[in-house]
Amino acid sequence: MARRSSTTAGDEDENIDGVVVDVDVTSEMETSYLEYAYSVIYARALPDARDGLKPVQRRILYMMDDMGLRPDRGHVKSQRVVGEVMGKLHPHGDSAIYDALVRMAQSFSMRVPLVDGHGNFGSLDNGPAAARYTEARMARAAQLMTASLDEDVVEMIPNYDNQLLQPSVLPAQYPNLLVNGASGIAVGMATNMAPHNLVEVIAAARHLIAHPDAELEELMRLVPGPDLPSGGRIVGLDGVRDAYRTGRGSFKMRATTKVENITSRKKGIIVTELPYQVGPERFAEKLRDAVQAKKVQGISNYQDLTDRRHGLRLELTVKSGFNPDAVLQQLYRYTPMEESFGINNVTLVEGQPRTLGLKQMLEVFIDHRLTVVRRRTAYRLRKRKDRLHLVEGLLIAILDIDEVIQIIRAADDGERARTALMTAFDLSEAQAEYILELRLRRLTKFSRIELESERDELRAEIERLEQILASEELLREVVSDELAQVAAEHGTPRRTVLLESGSQQVASQAAPLEVADEPCRVLLSGSGLIARTGDAEEIAREGSRSSHDVVVGDVLTTARSQVGAVTSRGRVLHVGVVELPALAPTAGPPSLSGGTKLSDLLTLEKGERVVGLVRVGADDLARGGSLALGTRQGVVKRVTLDFPRGDGFEIVSLKDGDEVIGVVDLPEDAQAGDTDLVLITSDAHLLHFPASGVRPQGRGAGGVAGIKLAEGAHVVSFGAVDVTREAEVVSISGTSGALPMTQTGSLKVSAFTEYPAKGRATGGVRCHRFLRGEDALIGAWAVNSPARACSEAGQPVDLPGPVGRRDGSGSPVAVPVAAVG
Repeated sequence: MARRSSTTAGDEDENIDGVVVDVDVTSEMETSYLEYAYSVIYARALPDARDGLKPVQRRILYMMDDMGLRPDRGHVKSQRVVGEVMGKLHPHGDSAIYDALVRMAQSFSMRVPLVDGHGNFGSLDNGPAAARYTEARMARAAQLMTASLDEDVVEMIPNYDNQLLQPSVLPAQYPNLLVNGASGIAVGMATNMAPHNLVEVIAAARHLIAHPDAELEELMRLVPGPDLPSGGRIVGLDGVRDAYRTGRGSFKMRATTKVENITSRKKGIIVTELPYQVGPERFAEKLRDAVQAKKVQGISNYQDLTDRRHGLRLELTVKSGFNPDAVLQQLYRYTPMEESFGINNVTLVEGQPRTLGLKQMLEVFIDHRLTVVRRRTAYRLRKRKDRLHLVEGLLIAILDIDEVIQIIRAADDGERARTALMTAFDLSEAQAEYILELRLRRLTKFSRIELESERDELRAEIERLEQILASEELLREVVSDELAQVAAEHGTPRRTVLLESGSQQVASQAAPLEVADEPCRVLLSGSGLIARTGDAEEIAREGSRSSHDVVVGDVLTTARSQVGAVTSRGRVLHVGVVELPALAPTAGPPSLSGGTKLSDLLTLEKGERVVGLVRVGADDLARGGSLALGTRQGVVKRVTLDFPRGDGFEIVSLKDGDEVIGVVDLPEDAQAGDTDLVLITSDAHLLHFPASGVRPQGRGAGGVAGIKLAEGAHVVSFGAVDVTREAEVVSISGTSGALPMTQTGSLKVSAFTEYPAKGRATGGVRCHRFLRGEDALIGAWAVNSPARACSEAGQPVDLPGPVGRRDGSGSPVAVPVAAVG
């Protein structure tokens, strides 16, 4: 039992004990707790289903509207707004009011912010500045919430001390509850509602207005899912559909990511959008914990490159040899890059907490808007009728103004003048009073025309308003048209991508974390791009065709092996295959546009360039074969495939001023005479002879004479041709003194069979006739058919058909040719 004492002033003065009333503790606690719970539920934590606002939010917007803080006015201190709200409407502490104001200004919290904030209003990881340092005013969307408040559209209720009035609900011209969502914890219940796209929600509301019996499935086609302020992706929509049916459900939010080349050797996962309410600092902390616990593997570096100009950008570098897709699945599992959102649509309907589905929430809003528009129409009708009544009385007075003036002058006071006017012209008291207040300048002829025009407009407006009130269908059309205007003026595109299910995730999780050591081909393009592909057999069948660029180097190897890049200085530099970008499988030829520049992967000396690719891995060398190279001074060399493990070794001893022009990886059957080595000189001579005629040498040897050069000539092309297949010779003539790739020249294509074989160390046969002004070949290639050419930028260049004469002249070409493959 508890005792409650009661005393009077006299008793207190005389020190007499007051009356003690025994109260049951259980009953007292139940009563007090229920009163507290009701206060929290109704007055603090849960939003109203009609305007989607909690009481503190509603009071902030109403007070800002009352203060005139509209979007076309200047900002004022947030502390001033907080003080006005706390002093007049919401006596619950300034911190609660400011927190609510801040959230309504945060674009990452609300899909359509209601407050236009100026200053530091915080971020997902850090709180805002104090109210004395920030400024605020109403956003454009907030005006839609408070529009027509002065037209008796909602009930006004007393404030906490019964001295002022405040709206019980705002008019709300759009479904704010669905658009901005809500979250709150009450006593024994909580609400958590996801934001949606304004255009989609209004489309569903208009459809429901036109078809009140519409099924939920029809509405879900118009509102497919939430649209979160932070964008991102929603994976799996079954939980969303459950929430639209029952008011409860859940879905998974996933960050927006892409895999890019961070450097020429490294790939990275780029995060441009995080899940709703997840900040970069929180993600970084969870990532660090997951990496330290070895739950996430394959991440070598993390950088936050976010700025105001480009927005969110988080860069995670993936270690070489790790599958970025598999690493990404680890991040989804162990970091906030994937989060769950539990929907619990608990809201107040007629003062009672209820759990609503999509259709029920739209119906509550539509009923509210119908009530608001009906009350607004009735208010405007009363105002228009009152004004018409005064205008008609004024027109009566103007028609006989002389008598009006005489009556007024003859009257002893205003009361008798008003009575006389009412009697003389059959006017109402309001009309007579209005005439007495008439200014003399309104007696002009022009004023009479204005009054007659105003009368006609008022009658037409009154007729329209009466039609709206008399027709429920017309009333619904007005509400629908106003919603359409709101969507047109304030709608924005959808930010969140909806994925039907997580099937892609299951497929990605099945991928190995590290790249498997599977057979692949490393391709080198004519423009210097290098890439790898896992479908080695398909590339072998396609040969050197490519939808972008041409393939001039092709090495069969494995994903975790290495290939060698032969340079013009006769060096072999190692390149890790796993570090190369993998080409996506295609139905047709591979596109090397996704490759990386080979020169970016190597450390080259000044003037040194890459001339081809070779095998260097132990397993690759075991397949047999040899390497053949040709130099600028006409030297040819076959090299045995016995390479050291180190990087940067030499495979030929070059003379001063000489350099390697080309290199080819000869198959093991080159000894049978099926492969010819081809050298083409600057003075348009071509020599080819069997590769078997060149004895293999060690790496330190200097090679043997390949072609006999005329004075001043040099080798411009070295390659190999499979003589069992068709082959073509492409040659381009021009001026020797011009800079490379600055002249197009004259191009000729001829069949390889036009050129007879000659012995090694001879001068070969003539392969091109120069035109006037030409003195050298600026480019030449001998390749197996069909030959394809590209420019320096990798764009395809059409080649003419073969000509019958091996020593014929070329024809002009549109763009400079960089490579033929």
